[in-house]
Amino acid sequence: MTTLDKTPLPVGRRIPAGIWALGFVSMLMDISSEMIHALLPIYMVTVLGTSTLAVGIIEGLAEATASIVKVFSGALSDWLGRRKLLAAVGYGIAACTKPIFPLANSLEWLVAARFIDRVGKGIRGAPRDALVADLAPPELRGASFGLRQTLDTVGAFTGPLLAIVLMWHFANDFRAVFWVAVLPGVLSFAVLVLAVKDPGATAVRHPVRFPLRSEALARLGARYWQVVAVSVVLTLARFSEAFLLLRVQEFGVAPYLLPFVLVVMSVVYALSSYPVGALSDRMDRMTLLQVGLVLLVLADLVLAWSPSLAVAWLGVALWGLHMGFSQGLLAAMVADTAAPDLRGTAFGVFNLLTGVSLLVASVVAGWLWDAFGAPATFLAGAAFSAFALGGLRIIKVRAPDRTA
Repeated sequence: MTTLDKTPLPVGRRIPAGIWALGFVSMLMDISSEMIHALLPIYMVTVLGTSTLAVGIIEGLAEATASIVKVFSGALSDWLGRRKLLAAVGYGIAACTKPIFPLANSLEWLVAARFIDRVGKGIRGAPRDALVADLAPPELRGASFGLRQTLDTVGAFTGPLLAIVLMWHFANDFRAVFWVAVLPGVLSFAVLVLAVKDPGATAVRHPVRFPLRSEALARLGARYWQVVAVSVVLTLARFSEAFLLLRVQEFGVAPYLLPFVLVVMSVVYALSSYPVGALSDRMDRMTLLQVGLVLLVLADLVLAWSPSLAVAWLGVALWGLHMGFSQGLLAAMVADTAAPDLRGTAFGVFNLLTGVSLLVASVVAGWLWDAFGAPATFLAGAAFSAFALGGLRIIKVRAPDRTA
């Protein structure tokens, strides 16, 4: 064997092709979704006259709906011993909802489309994450989830960027942009069906019957529930990114430029997710999560006290960096602590509880905004983030064995 043959492959090349494909599936669907969601809060407030509190409730309930559905789809994927089928159903539903947004002529139709879209997200979410965990080598879990999150987030900033260009091209015609968003959603479904293989019985040799029974949930173990507790506390410390859009709007930014908020946040998020995930394979993930909460405190303070648009952009970037230091890590920690035959259920329960936390955080944020203004919303977020940071220093999650 030559010296060249002994040289280890870069981490990215050792990650299985199926995980790369799932990353591109997520990227395409996020392009489609974010082209719509980057404009939807502004469309509801400025065109339909919806209150900020209502936006917070709608956004929170939509995400909570997705989280509730994830519990059942994750458990079903454990029961069937197959992940891809349910992921395909979820992505297919989401693709089919995209034409509803340009066709909707009232708030009720938009809310219905938003909820059906989130049901699709709920169906695909836990099986997809469990599929990543099934495909990822144990020593590359952090990098694998970081890669999927990075590609997902590339879609999260490409979508708003396209929305900006198309809003300019179509002279602020929201519906025209919504129509264009249909195409990447359909492509996402096609890539999943054609390019992703389900390991099936090779990953889950003995599918669990009725995985939501108390006996099965007890098998998840104390380390898993500690990870869930950490995740709930962290999620309560932040709220929907819709409030970032509304904050920047207060500085007089034109509607067609507002998606730049999600572009800036998502670029930073994408650039940090994979390096942080790879780093977490070599050091304590909880330490990196604490860094993420410090970044969230700073983001909230900057957004609360921004004297100018330039400073507000800094707050948006810090928010994105916080996401890069938290979301992929939490998914990797769930994979670390859950039994292989219960991974779907584990991700489902994880997403349910964090989704409820996000609902509570978003509703409270909307109420504070309407009652006291934007600074109060972000100052409250900073205070709770600091409280959560103190809580994370108390909660100890024993480092798992990442060789199995």
